[in-house]
Amino acid sequence: MAENLSLQNFDWDAYEAQQQGKQNEEEIQKYNETLSAIKDNEVVEGTVISINKREVVVNVGYKSDGIVPAAEFRYNPELKVGDKVEVYIQSQEDKKGQLVLSHKEARTARAWDRVNEAYNAGEIVTGYIKWRSKGGMIVDVLGMEAFLPGSQIDVKPVRDYDILVGKTMEFKIVKLNPEFRNVVVSHKALIEAELEAQKQEIVSKLEKGQVLEGTVKNITNYGVFIDLGGVDGLIHITDLSWGRVNDPHELLQLDQKINVVILDFDEEKKRIALGLKQLTPHPWDALDPNLKVGDKVHGKVVVMADYGAFVEIAEGVEGLVHVSEMSWSQHLRSANDFLKVGDEVDAVILTLDRAERKMSLGIKQLKADPWANVETKYAVGTRHWAKVRNFTNFGVFVEIEEGVDGLIHISDLSWTKKIKHPNEFTQIGAQIEVVVLDIDVANRRLSLGHKQLEENPWEELEAKFGVDTVVEGKVVEVTDKGAVVSLEEGVEGFCTTRHLQKEDKSPVAVGDVLPFRVIEFNRDAKRILVSHLRTWEERKETPKAQKAAKPAEPQVELPKVEKTTLGDLSVLADLKASMEAEAAPAKKATKKAAKKDEE
Repeated sequence: MAENLSLQNFDWDAYEAQQQGKQNEEEIQKYNETLSAIKDNEVVEGTVISINKREVVVNVGYKSDGIVPAAEFRYNPELKVGDKVEVYIQSQEDKKGQLVLSHKEARTARAWDRVNEAYNAGEIVTGYIKWRSKGGMIVDVLGMEAFLPGSQIDVKPVRDYDILVGKTMEFKIVKLNPEFRNVVVSHKALIEAELEAQKQEIVSKLEKGQVLEGTVKNITNYGVFIDLGGVDGLIHITDLSWGRVNDPHELLQLDQKINVVILDFDEEKKRIALGLKQLTPHPWDALDPNLKVGDKVHGKVVVMADYGAFVEIAEGVEGLVHVSEMSWSQHLRSANDFLKVGDEVDAVILTLDRAERKMSLGIKQLKADPWANVETKYAVGTRHWAKVRNFTNFGVFVEIEEGVDGLIHISDLSWTKKIKHPNEFTQIGAQIEVVVLDIDVANRRLSLGHKQLEENPWEELEAKFGVDTVVEGKVVEVTDKGAVVSLEEGVEGFCTTRHLQKEDKSPVAVGDVLPFRVIEFNRDAKRILVSHLRTWEERKETPKAQKAAKPAEPQVELPKVEKTTLGDLSVLADLKASMEAEAAPAKKATKKAAKKDEE
């Protein structure tokens, strides 16, 4: 009875709800156990369950499916429902509660991991060359874009990058930048180890004088690099030909196969010096054995220098024409003033040393030496025209003809004009008439004069400008010491500052025309001294000197008369005239004495 009562009071609704709750929890737990545990920012694998033009639905085992833009699978047009793909969990739930996935980022993350693994392991990877970029190529390696520098494509210079686009090659990852996820690869690194072994083997077998076949790899302005089959050698420009080579491109071309001889090599530095010209006989050995000093030869100027020109008389055989052997003229300063590269010239052999393979040539020897008959052609006293070449403080250098020079001393330019520097008298390049004064054959120099074209005028001038002569002159120059006065055309005098004073005390200026008295005439020194002061000072002082030299008049006793008559006046006048006549010589002597004192 009691048991029936407890059953009647049991809460069947609560019990049912409790049992239902337990069942739901168990079912949820079992459902959650069927879902994958995923986290943001990780890569997981999913299954494609739907594909359309805009998106791909991927099931990653989560409570909801994820959406991936179809554009991220453009590289894989064969994608279909059921394919397994890797996706990157960007967010487990966006604002719409949608799982956000990215296949592109998954590929990048996975590729970066695989690239790092390959780099750390030194693994050789395969890559697809996508396109050409500045300085190299862009390569798809393990799903990432990597940079292949042009210098890392091959051990040989690559001239055409475009032919590599679309090719698949093996590479070694040589550099990573984690911050920017940059990858640098090299194909050259894969073959360098193999080449290094080849180089060691080749270098170990090299011998000086050995002749090998090689391929022209690179041409520079200083030489040509030759590939000897894994190791490079250099033919210096001087070893390309026995003759002069201005540009190696004139002799060789890229990829051309040639024979070369080993001149020297450094096994440690892997440097090999090669020669090409050494495979042919030296041109000096084939030079005409009858050729001797004094013979005339013909050649072409191949090199110019300030000191001379190198003339090639046969291929590989050159002689030097020194600048001093180009012309009899002594005014030639540089060989470039006379010759240029490419000129064809005749010359005479001056020296010939077959052992040292040296030769000196001369060009001026083809013409007669102008000094051979200079004493006849330019005898002392003969007159000639010459060209002014140069000035010095002491004279003018002139050239009568090529190779015949002379000097006109400054003192031989003019008889009367005072010349401070020759450029006051003539100019460079002007023609001037000269007289030969002396011949110095040993030093190949003539002493010349210009004033000797005229007679010495100083004998005539002495009569015209004697001491005490008063002449009119024009001031042409004023200095601290005095003034230069032009007395007539070509004749000058000098007036010191003391003798230059004017009567009115005004200063003397250039252009003033004044009277001057000659106070000194020196024919030997060709000097005339004048004074303007003497022309007016003497005029003022003469009356004073006469008065000082006048003798006392004698006292005459006159008869004492009370009154003077006309007869008395007549007697006095006669007496005065007589006394003045007696005093005249004394006055003249006094005047001369005063003048002498002033001088």
